Amino acid sequence: MVIDFHTHAFPDAIAERAISGLVKAANGAFLPCSDGTIAGLIGKMDEAGVDVSVLQPVVTKPSQTESLNRWAKSVESDRIVPFGGIHPETDDYKRDIDFVASLGIKGLKFHCEYQNFVLDDPKMLRIYDYAFEKGLMVLHHAGFDPAYKPPFRSSPRQFRNVARQMKGGTLIVAHFGGHAQWDDVEKYLVGEDVYLDTSMGQKYYPPEQFISIVRAHGADKILFATDAPWSRADEEIRMIKESALTDAEKSSILYKNAQKLLGL
Repeated sequence: MVIDFHTHAFPDAIAERAISGLVKAANGAFLPCSDGTIAGLIGKMDEAGVDVSVLQPVVTKPSQTESLNRWAKSVESDRIVPFGGIHPETDDYKRDIDFVASLGIKGLKFHCEYQNFVLDDPKMLRIYDYAFEKGLMVLHHAGFDPAYKPPFRSSPRQFRNVARQMKGGTLIVAHFGGHAQWDDVEKYLVGEDVYLDTSMGQKYYPPEQFISIVRAHGADKILFATDAPWSRADEEIRMIKESALTDAEKSSILYKNAQKLLGL
């Protein structure tokens, strides 16, 4: 079994425009492997042998909150588990989080760059705590994004700050703790009470460092992910299966940890 914990798709009516806009914003640094629709995502899942994908939408303005979360819930199936989102500049974060929770959605996705906030700002800590209180997981983009210039609004040191102030919630840090920041992941984040997802991805991580971080942090805190459509699931799966990890570690990463978090 394989569960991909970090994927993206868009409503059919805007998928083409959304994908082309993201490619342009990133100056073509990453090219999509699907058309950005749910059907396109599932097609690539079938090709790669992915059983379930977790959808990670990003609310880029407060007015999108209701429509985006309703759409995310509408595409839920035995193959797609949707997270939802809220915008940090909402005029009532409790109302918005209550709404997401009322839909039965399992978590929230945040992106410091696209949503223009600082990860460990005190106002964000209040938002995370309330989300955790409502039983929602929180997944963050972390580190480099080709559409933005450094310094970035998140870092492993900041994720450590957040983790140490959490109140019993599940915090998931994408891109293995911070894309292109893996020395700092080892320094600041390994061993903290966070999950790391492997998205975007295996061709960037130094292989020896990937193994050392998994072993130091614990394979039970690592989630397989691709950031589809920006990375190919078949390649990501193959690289993990061909790695020096044990079979038990590979199974934990590829599906068992996600199964536990999602209640599947």
